Amino acid sequence: GGCLGGHLDPTASARRLVRRAARLERMLTSSLPLLLTLGLSAGAPSGLAVRASAWDAASPRPHAPEHGVSESGGTGSCWTGRGSIGASGTVLRDLDDRGPAPGTGPGRVQPQGPALPSGAQPAIQASIRRGLDALASSQALLRDGSLPIGQEDAASPIGVTALAALAWMAGGSTPSRGPHAGALVRALEYLLSHQAGAGEAHPGWISATEDKASRSHGHGLATLAFSQAAALSPRSPLGRRLGEGLEAAVRHIERMQGSQGGWYYGPGRTAEHEGSVTVCLVQALRGARNSGVRVDGAVIQRAIGYVESLQDETGGFRYSTTHPQVSVGLTAGCLSTLHASGVYDGRIVDAGYDYVFRELAARRPRADGGSGGEASNFPYYERFYLAQAFWQHRDLQHFRRWAEDEVRRILADQEADGTWQDLRPGGRGTGLLRGRYGDAYATAMNCLFLSVPEGLLPIFRR
Repeated sequence: GGCLGGHLDPTASARRLVRRAARLERMLTSSLPLLLTLGLSAGAPSGLAVRASAWDAASPRPHAPEHGVSESGGTGSCWTGRGSIGASGTVLRDLDDRGPAPGTGPGRVQPQGPALPSGAQPAIQASIRRGLDALASSQALLRDGSLPIGQEDAASPIGVTALAALAWMAGGSTPSRGPHAGALVRALEYLLSHQAGAGEAHPGWISATEDKASRSHGHGLATLAFSQAAALSPRSPLGRRLGEGLEAAVRHIERMQGSQGGWYYGPGRTAEHEGSVTVCLVQALRGARNSGVRVDGAVIQRAIGYVESLQDETGGFRYSTTHPQVSVGLTAGCLSTLHASGVYDGRIVDAGYDYVFRELAARRPRADGGSGGEASNFPYYERFYLAQAFWQHRDLQHFRRWAEDEVRRILADQEADGTWQDLRPGGRGTGLLRGRYGDAYATAMNCLFLSVPEGLLPIFRR
């Protein structure tokens, strides 16, 4: 216990216990999925995967309620620090910093994943493996650890390399173990080598001269990759360097937030703002916070206010407060951002899901044989964020119903070499057009989608 003036200070003692419990929980949540994947749980033969797959609708697991504790002893319901911001802006949370998801609590159970047709899981696992192998083969064609780019004017090596790193980790590899450990390390080294140092104009900023398009998206994805890798290998030399790079990347994100709470393409702060960049950077901050990096609670509060301000009267979320365009992909991204901040229900969330449900239903073929609405011009982006939004929804039936058709479509579209082509609808019945970011981008995004229910990537855990 802590002593103050010769007397036991039970409040200080309780705070220390909370901090110790949080550190222990982060260690366990970072290590357990890897141990299960590698078959190292007690009594399991070495190398035998013993974890039941979420895609096979494994038995439900109990879900314990989670409560936040602030430095003042108060409680809060989300990692934004609503009700739990200390004087320093640090949020002290137990478990994974989120309040209980609606529909969970004592006496309730939470299903692990969607039920797909019998025999689907081996095909999904094989598809992921082939996709990850294809990414590694693509990386081997280059010498710097990056992934091949798409169109020259949309070259995004920072963003695509970060997505590949996330995909390899979601598939079970870490910087020290797994079939793609070497490829993962090369990708992380590439990203670290392109981070601005303390004496440069924008310290912490992750960019490359040859990167023409990813900018803040690339920085956010690279920051997220650092956070996930640092959580999986915290004590290795690379893990320590990743931790330092993550800290610098987070500080840059905090500095570049605009006055309205959103972010733009960066680097540095600007009066402009945009929804998809904000979604990407908030998710990076969530990943960093989960790995133990301090994140300014006031930054998150402003970001959540900005995301909520993007919703229009249809329930969809706009590109920005001055740009009226709404889309399923951006709405799903905003919903997943709210969920990452501990906001699981309420009027804004319900209206957002209602918009998504209406738009997806409108795409289905009509009963009279007519065609439905047009699909997204950014199918991989949309699928990536829809998967995360539905996976965090209080009713997993929505994920199950949506994912079944998506999985069938993705498995059918995979090429013989394990890749997916970067294709998008041309609009007005013109068929498919080549996308801008390349097949490595499409392959990484589809592998990430298929890996969401597996829960090996910390940011995907329900």
